[in-house]
Amino acid sequence: MSGQAGKLRVGVVFGGRSAEHPISCVSAGSALAALDPDRYEVVPVGITRDGGWVLPDPALRLAIVDGVLPEVTGGTAVTLVGDPAGRGLVRLDGAGPRIELDVVFPVLHGAYGEDGTIQGLLEMSGLPYVGSGVFASAASMDKEFTKKLLAAAGLPQGDHVVLRDAAGALSADPSLLDEAARERLGLPVFVKPSRAGSSIGISRVTDWAQFPEAVAAAAAVDPKVVVEAAVPGREIECGVLAGPGGGPPEASLPAEIRLRPGTDWYDFTAKYLADAAEFDVPAGLTLEQTRAVQAAACRAYLAMDCQGLARVDFFLGAGPDGAERLVINEVNTMPGFTPISMFPRMWAASGVDFAGLVDRLVEAALAPARPAVVPALDGGARA
Repeated sequence: MSGQAGKLRVGVVFGGRSAEHPISCVSAGSALAALDPDRYEVVPVGITRDGGWVLPDPALRLAIVDGVLPEVTGGTAVTLVGDPAGRGLVRLDGAGPRIELDVVFPVLHGAYGEDGTIQGLLEMSGLPYVGSGVFASAASMDKEFTKKLLAAAGLPQGDHVVLRDAAGALSADPSLLDEAARERLGLPVFVKPSRAGSSIGISRVTDWAQFPEAVAAAAAVDPKVVVEAAVPGREIECGVLAGPGGGPPEASLPAEIRLRPGTDWYDFTAKYLADAAEFDVPAGLTLEQTRAVQAAACRAYLAMDCQGLARVDFFLGAGPDGAERLVINEVNTMPGFTPISMFPRMWAASGVDFAGLVDRLVEAALAPARPAVVPALDGGARA
């Protein structure tokens, strides 16, 4: 162990180059507070918006205060050692010894953090880290490929259309969708950047006249845009953790998001800046519904080849035939850890408090990898 008195030295990396920089900072604040100082020596590592790695000022407040979002703006410049023998950080000013790390907790959301990029960097550096590997992170970050992999596993999702090079296509054809596609999707639709989170760049379109502006807003975040048919129903979320000792994944009790009157949908403002939603943790579901959500969440986790943790988001409502239908919306490989985030709240309701949750994530990161077994549709299993 690299830390003092036999403690594990954990590098908590936060901030980053994505639009979700401030939410990463808030998540990191909660994670840092939950790491037991008797077990861990913590090294906070901030990444500025332009990609600089720093040991941030200890006075940096990792919380939203009076509506002001936190940001990593400076500190002691460091870099990650690429040689696996190095296992840590060096200061760019040459002062002080190398900072060895035992494990990294990349509390990063969005591009350059949740999309496989930092996971690849950590793999090359030989450092264990919390969360999914390169492939699962990249595939789960891209809504198009999440949908393809879930479909291959027989998991239900809503109707959608993918627009590649949406900004260029929009200039050539302002309508982008033909009448057949519009009729199939219906209204409203949600127009989303394919590779982004925290509802950044997402628009709810209730009139096709709004569509070009919505595509332009999404394409400003990611040139690939996904247009999704609205799925009527209750918004349900479920947390998944790697099973102890490399066993099968375990699902939390699900939770439900209910929007207050006057709030059309769960956008960035509703999530983080306004008191616009109510949360039922656990959700008011029947035992049968709860088990169905938990089973689908674990299947999605395995289908995406996730590791460590994930949050799977669902819609629960009636299908076209009137029968109850559970539809997967997204798989998040590094869900939020803010004070209002559903992932830690669901696990708290399931008997795992925040400190215990972080302990499990660190332990899973250090455990030897084992091949997952994905339940087959016929009731058997396949490696």
